[in-house]
Amino acid sequence: MSPPGKKRSRATLADRERPPAKFAKSKIQEEEESMMPTAKERNSKPGQSGTGKATRKEARPSAQGSKQAYSHWLMKSEPESRFEKGVDVKFGIEDLKAQPNQTACWDGVRNYQARNFMRDMKVGQEAFFYHSNCKEPGIAGIIKIVKEAYPDHTQFDKKDPHYDSSSTKENPKWSMVDVQFVRLTKRFIPLSELKAHHQAQRASGGPLKDMTLFTRQRLSIQPLTDGKNLPPTSGVLTRFLLRRTPCLGH
Repeated sequence: MSPPGKKRSRATLADRERPPAKFAKSKIQEEEESMMPTAKERNSKPGQSGTGKATRKEARPSAQGSKQAYSHWLMKSEPESRFEKGVDVKFGIEDLKAQPNQTACWDGVRNYQARNFMRDMKVGQEAFFYHSNCKEPGIAGIIKIVKEAYPDHTQFDKKDPHYDSSSTKENPKWSMVDVQFVRLTKRFIPLSELKAHHQAQRASGGPLKDMTLFTRQRLSIQPLTDGKNLPPTSGVLTRFLLRRTPCLGH
């Protein structure tokens, strides 16, 4: 069954781990490549350190569980035309609204951490749709996850800008989720406004104090936390933003 929506990339320039050989490496790509597992990490067995010796901490899971559970997200996409390998990777929130059932697959992510975050997503969870790599970046609306992670078909398509020759159908490296449009924010929330709140709260404390948008600004899939390093439900941050930007239909 083919994925819903058109085959357009939802990845951003910020999201590339390893650019195709025919494309020059951007500064953003260089930073994100630091997130790639090294050969030693790829070849090491679970529970081993870089020296090959298991450590006590790694060999035994923590009493509280080893993984945080996120429930809200921020997902970046490019609303302005940009061509890669002859393909326009533009995909803004209005493009999502125009898809059948206002649903599309979020393909083209080529960053390991961003991919892992998508693999953590659950059906029904919501995300802010963030316009990136454009004249005025910021939050444009809200979307929800309608299908959990499954193999990204673009990694196998030699004509696609995000083709990965090292990935196989038997052992796919990259995943995607399906998202559906929920609503627009009553007004666009620009990055400049979010940054002002973030900077003010760095000293005083608040839900935007440790927002990943600023601590790992080039990551295209980001979890939203309450800013206190607690097992996050994101409710504090989500309410903070929505209280300042009531949504259409509410």
